[in-house]
Amino acid sequence: MNTTSRPRPRAILRLHFHPAERSEELYGQLLAVVDGISSRVEPQPADWSAYADLASALAYWGRDVEGLVAVLRLRLLALHGVQCSAGAGRTRSIAAIAADTTPPGAATVVGDTPYEIAAYLRTKPTSALPGIGPQTARTLARYGITTIGDITDTPPATLQRILGTTAARQAHDRAHGIDERPVTPGAAPRSMSASHRFDRDELDPDLHHAILLGLVQELGARLRTGGEIAQALTLTLTYADRTQTTRTRALTEPTAHTPALAATARQPLTGLGLQRARVRTIALRAERLRPAEDTVHQLTLDGRDDKLHLEIALDKATARYGPGVTGAAATFPWAG
Repeated sequence: MNTTSRPRPRAILRLHFHPAERSEELYGQLLAVVDGISSRVEPQPADWSAYADLASALAYWGRDVEGLVAVLRLRLLALHGVQCSAGAGRTRSIAAIAADTTPPGAATVVGDTPYEIAAYLRTKPTSALPGIGPQTARTLARYGITTIGDITDTPPATLQRILGTTAARQAHDRAHGIDERPVTPGAAPRSMSASHRFDRDELDPDLHHAILLGLVQELGARLRTGGEIAQALTLTLTYADRTQTTRTRALTEPTAHTPALAATARQPLTGLGLQRARVRTIALRAERLRPAEDTVHQLTLDGRDDKLHLEIALDKATARYGPGVTGAAATFPWAG
């Protein structure tokens, strides 16, 4: 009698959450719902998404992938009123592509046979493949490679000459549906947010920048008081029609230093070019927080250390006398 157990099929789910308003508490609640279906959940807080490994959950719940995803989507909607875009497949890459190309309130499940995987991937643009950004996609397009199917049809040696060995191997494998990266369970990294709601829809770009500076100063002070540093910032703008724009920027190095936070926060706001946009709310979130003592402090000769000590002193003055007693508009690189 052969007692060798058959390997459990891979089934990975990617979810993008689409709430009306975002908060750290809500994100944690949504993750708890997913965790109620599968114990292997990997948070992706920067873009309000998550991965889940459904392999064990399928046997436990006695459902197929489509049925289990439907149950999960229904729970998210019933418990929290949140729609999601769901994508599922045998690898992280396939699940990510499926979720990215699925509208809110819907799900795309890609079959796990080689034919089904190839049929789904071939017509997608190269930019849909995880790991291929806009610049790489433009480079490939110069050689007539515009779809994932084109990548699969290109000899590996040719891809290596275009992209380099490592990037070419990764693109080749993922284009063929090969991606062994597992779902790594873990708690969502802590974040900290601040927001400002205008009394009326605000058109003035200068006021948008001024409010953002105030949010940066608030977050910087809270980070320093709590002994934490941020690794990224997420800016969310809510407009008069309640639509939102969200942009995330990684910091050059983890920090709680206001000028560094300000320089990074300014990038997405400036890049959006909001000349006549009617902005209702500006929210800024410090992402992936970690204890300040965990960072490697590099000595500098440009006075940054002295400025950080000054900021800490100003934080103490603000805590004692209240906000507004210390001005720091000059901490924004464009202020002057």
